Formats: sequence, C-alpha cells, structure tokens
Amino acid sequence: MTKSIKKNKPTVISLFAGAGGMDLGFKKAGFDIVWANDFDSDSVKTYKKNIGDHIVLGDITKPSVHKTIPKIKPDVVIGGFPCQGFSIANVGRSEKDERNFLYKEMIKVIKKLQPKYFVAENVKGILSLGKGKVIELIVKDFKKIGYHVDYKLLNAANYGVPQMRERVFIIGNRIKKSNPYPVPTHRDHNPINGKKVKLPDLFEKDKSADLKNWVTTESAIFDLKDVDISYDPIKKGNKIIYNHMADTNVHDEFWGRKYPVNQFDICDYLKMWRKKAGISVKKIDQIFGYRHTAGHWFRKDNNSGSIPNPSDWKRLKKILKFDNKYDKQVTTLIKKKIKFEQSLRIQNWDRASDTITATSPEIHPNLKRRMSVRECATIQTFPDDFIFEGSTHRSMIKQIGNAVPVHLAKLIAIKIKKNLN
Repeated sequence: MTKSIKKNKPTVISLFAGAGGMDLGFKKAGFDIVWANDFDSDSVKTYKKNIGDHIVLGDITKPSVHKTIPKIKPDVVIGGFPCQGFSIANVGRSEKDERNFLYKEMIKVIKKLQPKYFVAENVKGILSLGKGKVIELIVKDFKKIGYHVDYKLLNAANYGVPQMRERVFIIGNRIKKSNPYPVPTHRDHNPINGKKVKLPDLFEKDKSADLKNWVTTESAIFDLKDVDISYDPIKKGNKIIYNHMADTNVHDEFWGRKYPVNQFDICDYLKMWRKKAGISVKKIDQIFGYRHTAGHWFRKDNNSGSIPNPSDWKRLKKILKFDNKYDKQVTTLIKKKIKFEQSLRIQNWDRASDTITATSPEIHPNLKRRMSVRECATIQTFPDDFIFEGSTHRSMIKQIGNAVPVHLAKLIAIKIKKNLN
C-alpha cells in the first residue's frame, strides 16, 4: 500500500538507511524524508525511535518492499549501497552475478523514481577495486539512466567532524546543474611527524591557512571520560546521558597470529577452493549465519578484505575441503602486546578520532575501557538525545560505525537544497 505525499519541503527517499545518519543530516537541512528502508531490525528500531515511522523493515530486492514506496518523484534519493558484490576478478560484472544485486536495486529505484539528485556513500576501498575499474563502471551505469555524475573522497575531519573518516560520495543530477560538494572548513594544523595533510585537489584554491584546526576527540567527549558506564540513562547535572555502555575487556596483551599471513595470498587460495567446491559466497554466509562477512574473505582489498579467525577457518575447511597449506599460519595464536597500528589501538585524544568502525571500538585514553556507544555516537555527530536501540551494545556500535556522520550529511544536503531552490 502506498501513500500520497503533500510536498512542503524537498523530499527524500532513503535506501540502506541504517540508523539514519545521512537521513538525519538531510532532515536537519530542511528535507522531508518520506520513505526509508533497511533490512537490519535493530537499525530500524533506532530509526523509528529517533526519526520516524516512515522506515520499512525488509529486503529491498523483494517486490513487497517496492510496493511500499510512495508514488512520488522525490527531489533526492540517498543511500550507501553495500559494495561486497564487486570482486576484483569480476570487474565486468556479469548480469547473473548475485553479489551485485543490491547495487542493481539502487539503480532500479533511481531509474523508476527519477529524482533530481541522488547521493550515494561508500567506503574508500571502492576506489581501488579492480584498479579503479569498478568505480568507473558505477559512474557509467548512473550516467546511462540520465544523470550527470561526480564522485569525491571526503575526509569528515575537514568539515568539523571530530573524526578522520574518509568516504566516497557519489552525487548525480538530471537537472543540468553542478554536483555540489561542501568546501572544507577545517584542516590538520598539527600533523604527526610534521607532515601536512593535503586537501583534495578540488579545494586547492581555498586558503588553507584560514581553515580551523581539526576538532579533537578530547573536545568532543571530554565530559564523558569520568562518567561510569551504564546500560541505563545517566543524569549529570541538567543533562541525561544515553547509551553510555562499553566493553571493559582492556588488557595490554591480546591473542594474535604468531606467523605473518598475507591476506592477498589467503584470498586467492580460498577463491580457488571455493570454485572447486562450486559454492557461492552467499551460501557460505547462510551456513555461518553471517551477513556479508564471508564476502570479505574472498576480497583482495586492504581496506575491507579479511582473514577468517581460527574457528571460522576450521568450519570453512570442512565446507571447501581445502588442504593444510595455510593451517599453521592462520590458526596458531600467541599473546601480543597492544600496538597503536593494530586493531586494538588506543583512541587519539589530542587529534581527531580514528575512524569509528562497525566492529569493536578503540580503547579509551584512560585505558580502563573501550569507547562507549555514546562516545562513538558523539564522534559521528549524532545528537545527545539520539537513542540507539538494539539487543546488545555491539549492535549499537555496528549501527554507528556504518552511519554517515550527521554533520557531514547536513553540509551536503544544504548544498543540494541550494541548487534545488
């Protein structure tokens, strides 16, 4: 069943909305989000609690979900389509390749609704897939349905977000106007080892000396550093603190692989055995009960490729029936000291935060716990009264790590709204 929409504000349809970081940014810029969709139930609960009931829980590939989309031509379609379907070995993208279906769905919705603009967000790694051929194909496909398309790699820290987060934003329009990107307001004036961080070429004409320094992690979340973690709301003065829960498993040692392992080698090895077994990545995900996790094992990418942990490796071996070539390297673990450059790193305090990820947060500078859900949300510029829902706090961290920083989304939305006006 569809509903009619009375347009008082520019309208937005949101795909792969998650907890609503990009949606909230557009809403703050004066847009009306009339319909949204995601398949993660916890994310949908969070969205409904904070943004609205217009989000639909379900698989965007199903006709039943498409039938709920309002019969209007929105001004903008937004979304961060998953990129797991793009393999380096398959840059030609067979139409029968089931891993690409989510990308096709976004193209399908945009082609049908004909918005004036669309905004798609994705990880930095998409630029290197297939040595740049994948992003070229994506742009080409958007152009085929009548859009003028640009893409830029933006670092959220350059726009006042207290986080070094590089993401690709693909913007397209069919109204013969420019695709607007916000101009940086901040830069790193205190770089590590004295190395200046270069701004994107698009902005070289701007006077970098006039830009403010990056917002530091300390300035963003300093008021929470001594607040005890709690699953219940905490009252501090006139302020109520929500979702201030965190893991306390902080040690100076962790279990890591004893021997060096090359992810590219493991990727080629697993792909060869998967081909011999004649089993799809999707099927492996179903067997393990994962969502897209297995795809990273068969993906040769520094930013998102991964190696199965020992228990997953053993299960995978039973399925693919591979030999013992890498068993020792992958499954032999020893205790290691925490180092900054490893995944168990300590959060920056006097600089912008490292990227908030969908997995385990970094260790708090006080070394007593990991960063809390609330602290991660603040670094992603979610408002203090934005309450995350979920069966576990790890589900909340996942929602936050997958989101677009609200402030950066708002800046992009303001630029687009100006063009629409």
